[in-house]
Amino acid sequence: MTTLKITKKHHKHFNNPFPSTPNSPFIYGALILNSHKLPSHQIYPIGKDFQLNWSSKNGGFLSISHKSEPTRPLWSTLPGEPFISAAIAETEVEESRGSFVVKDKHVHSLSNNQTIDDIRIINESDKDQLFSSYPLFPVLMITGKVFGVSKRKKKVRFSRRKDSDKENSTCARYWILFDQKECHQVGFQVRIGKTDVELPKRVSPRSYRNFSLKFGRIRRRRGGWFGGLKKSVTVSSLAEEKIVMKSSEGVVNNRFYLTYSSERNEKIFGFGEQFSHMNFKGKRVPIFVQEQGIGRGDQPITFAANLVSYRAGGDWSTTYAPSPFYMTSKMRSMYLEGYDYSVFDLTKDDRIQIQLHGDSLEGRILHGNSPSELIECFTGSIGRPPLLPEWIISGAVVGMQGGTDTVRSIWNEMQRHDVPVSAFWLQDWVGQRETVIGSQLWWNWEADETRYSGWKQLIQDLNTQHIKVMTYCNPCLAPMDKKPNIRRHHFEEAKKLDILVKDKNGELYMVPNTAFDVGMLDLTHPRTANWFKQILQEMVDDGVRGWMADFGEGLPVDACLYSGEDPIAAHNRYPELWAKINREFVDEWKSTHVDKEGEYLEDSLVFFMRAGYRDTPKWAMLFWEGDQMVSWQKNDGIKSAVVGLLSGGLSGYALNHSDIGGYCAVNLPFFKYRRSEELLLRWMELAAFTTVFRTHEGNKPSCNSQFYSNNRTLSHFARLAKVYKAWKFYRIQLVKEASQKGLPICRHLFLHYPEDEHIHSLTYEQFLVGTEILVVPVLDKGRETVKAYFPIGENSSWKHIWTGKLFSTQGSEAWVEAPIGYPAIFVKDGSSVGKTFLEKLREYNVL
Repeated sequence: MTTLKITKKHHKHFNNPFPSTPNSPFIYGALILNSHKLPSHQIYPIGKDFQLNWSSKNGGFLSISHKSEPTRPLWSTLPGEPFISAAIAETEVEESRGSFVVKDKHVHSLSNNQTIDDIRIINESDKDQLFSSYPLFPVLMITGKVFGVSKRKKKVRFSRRKDSDKENSTCARYWILFDQKECHQVGFQVRIGKTDVELPKRVSPRSYRNFSLKFGRIRRRRGGWFGGLKKSVTVSSLAEEKIVMKSSEGVVNNRFYLTYSSERNEKIFGFGEQFSHMNFKGKRVPIFVQEQGIGRGDQPITFAANLVSYRAGGDWSTTYAPSPFYMTSKMRSMYLEGYDYSVFDLTKDDRIQIQLHGDSLEGRILHGNSPSELIECFTGSIGRPPLLPEWIISGAVVGMQGGTDTVRSIWNEMQRHDVPVSAFWLQDWVGQRETVIGSQLWWNWEADETRYSGWKQLIQDLNTQHIKVMTYCNPCLAPMDKKPNIRRHHFEEAKKLDILVKDKNGELYMVPNTAFDVGMLDLTHPRTANWFKQILQEMVDDGVRGWMADFGEGLPVDACLYSGEDPIAAHNRYPELWAKINREFVDEWKSTHVDKEGEYLEDSLVFFMRAGYRDTPKWAMLFWEGDQMVSWQKNDGIKSAVVGLLSGGLSGYALNHSDIGGYCAVNLPFFKYRRSEELLLRWMELAAFTTVFRTHEGNKPSCNSQFYSNNRTLSHFARLAKVYKAWKFYRIQLVKEASQKGLPICRHLFLHYPEDEHIHSLTYEQFLVGTEILVVPVLDKGRETVKAYFPIGENSSWKHIWTGKLFSTQGSEAWVEAPIGYPAIFVKDGSSVGKTFLEKLREYNVL
């Protein structure tokens, strides 16, 4: 069956500047109970720590709770309403240079009603009949049917029925398993069988190489379910249930809906690294890795970006690193497993509906009494970052371009200003070329020794001053026909090894990316990892100790991979594979570089990346937030950099930071976005309280104010680098905590003050560093005061670090002076962290 239509918009240069947002209707239906088999009320155990409470009141509902808190539901359905629905639909994906929009095109059938036929307990003695293994018994299974009845005049053929223009019906069996995964997690699996409906003949099979999306042929119905909805279907054993689910003929449902209850005043946080909102109640959140966009709704830049490149502006929901995970103000939390495209519809007051592009659903329901407990529970499953090398968090990481002489010149200037420096990050180490969007790199991952003459000597000289060199790479390769002085032509090597992504015809897929076309590494190919690790090894052999592992979000959804997997799901998995290859190299290098006492050497490796999905925190060592505009705006600028830190922090992205000053400048006749000096100075103040303090010249360095532009910018940079250095002792503790518990360094106040309803509405206004430092950044042009809020639930007073003034009233606001160079920073009065921080500021002559 053709379920996927892909429309390429890469080369369309005059577009609708206000593209529509995809929207699917909320699915409603009826719930029908098998009164002969279901009790009126019963509590069923799930594992040893959880229970399911079933009641037939008000049409029937169920809820799951932890046995320690039986009256607090972690997940529950709505009385008398279905919680499972299914559909058969066609998908349309519009794609343009890393930006995607996924739409439902034609819905051929909808099974929006549900029966519950049976709820049964599966004990360990029964597992061989149906299950391969489950760690904690008992397991709970719910079975029934989903069905739909439509009175639209549309001819759909059924067995035992002639073509009808009166009523169309669909029906499919389902089963749900609930099992305890860990002491604070319940896993759920939902499977839906095939629907006994035949689709229109115009819908035909479509295959990829090693991948097929085909529906089986229908068979004649043998039951009379549609004739009498009260009839129950019984199976004699669990084994027979398994056989029925596997062997039923018909058409595969490719849309799945899970609907469950929410509360009107419930705030919903998470969904990965989101840049515009913290609370998503009332919104419809798609979970799909892609470019974040240029403007993301801020005007006029979004208008201009969309006009010249299809959907290049993005919107509030577009992000490099989404995650199908959330937590709420009611301490409810869940996440989806797998990589299928999904949408969380939170637009209704009393319910949540998840739409999944697939025929099955797996996920976990989490138990915790606080946001920090929920994060620890979540990251305990998906993975947590490793400890960072101490050097990367000791001083400034200086983003430079221009070649050896430029680097040495700026280094001399920074020495005169006494700037604490950890590393030089030289993204143009591969050489640089001019394109229509600005200065861009040659995507061939070896040093350009014309631009960086004496490359190894430069690295060695900096290393003698305890300064590391970092570089840049990504999983794409560009032809080097026009570049002189190359030693290895990586594109041609990869092409010869057949490790680049293919198109549907099995040919090399040249992917439009920014201003040129590239070949993308097929990360599922067994030869790819070792080949790319050799490139990293050569880089490290030169003395490089870190790199930006860029991109990962642009795999085309019609790509054919060696693994043969669904390219839409593979698209979400690709950044995890990219992180995994880089991480494996780091770990392999570590295993051969330990001292005699088994400790890792001081110059351990580190990489950072922007693209991610749910499990990427397990593999990536460090994140950065991608390409913010050089602006003060909300959706794509300095404010969005704060929101990305905090939303990502609630979703497992514990170690994160942004480019100081932003990245994306625009210098067109009627649209000019240039990094001002004031914006740069304020962004330095913000970045001084994140995991890494790193500069970037931006895509158009000559249009932007730089840290080295004049004496004022250099002096301010030196001052804030010292502020950053002053809390290094605490940063080391927080990095360790992130590695052990998954808690972020930069924290939304909700993490520690969830009972304070005022902080539920905060987005970018202020944040915590750990638990001991409160940061209220200046994020608006021309402002020299900020409004600070001191949360309910904190018994300690907050001390303003510059004046020593104490703020003791819980739940109060105060206007605080924050001239440039003196951001509004508070520490808990009497805390050892606050005391040491102030001592360090005095030691470095900042205070």
